[in-house]
Amino acid sequence: MDPNLTLIGQSIAMIVFVWFCMKFIWPPIMNAIEERQKQIAAGLAAAEKGQAKLEQATAEAEGIIADARKQATGILDQAHSFANEIVSEGKSDGVKERDRQLAAAKADIEQEANRAREGLRGEVSAIAIASAEKILQREIDAKQHEDILSKLAAEL
Repeated sequence: MDPNLTLIGQSIAMIVFVWFCMKFIWPPIMNAIEERQKQIAAGLAAAEKGQAKLEQATAEAEGIIADARKQATGILDQAHSFANEIVSEGKSDGVKERDRQLAAAKADIEQEANRAREGLRGEVSAIAIASAEKILQREIDAKQHEDILSKLAAEL
């Protein structure tokens, strides 16, 4: 194969084409590629910052939730203690009311017992006097009758 003019012409055309590409086409393409690399790097950095902020926000949210749970637990504890206080107050009030009613009932029973005793004393003395009259076969005057009854009531 003999180098002829066509081969030399094609070689010169190729060298001019490569020089033209290196001078005018390659720099804008490289600038575009570098700009795109910078944008991708900036996007990745922003994504990493966003991820870090998300993790920080998640940690803060967990802290807030933990505080809320502690407060809720404190409120429940206070409610339970308040309920227990109310129950104990109710029990003590019930005991006081029971004691008061028991004392009143005992006083009523005592009064009824005293009335019954007085009534029985009167009846016993009347029976004793009636028996004594029958035994003596005579009647005692009212004043003596009253004195005997009061003495007998005092003895009983």
